[in-house]
Amino acid sequence: MRIVILTLFPDYFANLFSVSLIGKAIASGKANVDIVQIRDFAHDTQRTTDDRPFGGGPGMVMKVEPIALALESVKASIPTDQKVIVLLTSAQGKMYTQQDAREFATQDVVIIICGHYEGVDERVVQQFVDHEVRIGDFVLSGGEPAAAVLADSLIRLLPGVLGNEESIMGESHDQPGVLGYPQYTRPQEFRGMLVPDVLLSGNHKDIEAWREEHRKSEK
Repeated sequence: MRIVILTLFPDYFANLFSVSLIGKAIASGKANVDIVQIRDFAHDTQRTTDDRPFGGGPGMVMKVEPIALALESVKASIPTDQKVIVLLTSAQGKMYTQQDAREFATQDVVIIICGHYEGVDERVVQQFVDHEVRIGDFVLSGGEPAAAVLADSLIRLLPGVLGNEESIMGESHDQPGVLGYPQYTRPQEFRGMLVPDVLLSGNHKDIEAWREEHRKSEK
């Protein structure tokens, strides 16, 4: 998988994808992350990428032209037989879910546009974006943290990235609204707190029943 992130702040990602499982996936060639500076596609002297909103209002809006040119440049480098999807990080977007991650992870190339300021010109959404997504019911200073979350959630689903492929199955959000169950490891006793006996029983049927009963719920 190739992930391309379009951003005004490339330095945000300087070391972000060099650690943990994601770093190993990139180092081994299972995934590739490219960072594109949107300002490189603003051709005026000041390399302007934002302007005041029509109709008035506070803040600035990201311009359509530099984003469109950046997207067209990226797409020109993609073989025509590859599957491509374009995402926009936006507080106005649809809530991103594990089911979305599974769907998007089937793509060859995922392009993520980092929104900023008061948002992007709506013509970007109408003409160039497949999905406008948010990662929570809150507002960030920019789309870069959300883009990092999206990239992480996609790369970990790629074959061979996790040491145990079964780790993906049955985890939190594997099914909508279903969270994980409590986990324990050694020592068996810590400050008077004990591991439930059933987990030490070796009876896999009882263990699975206990785990299903004790799955955490969304509050």
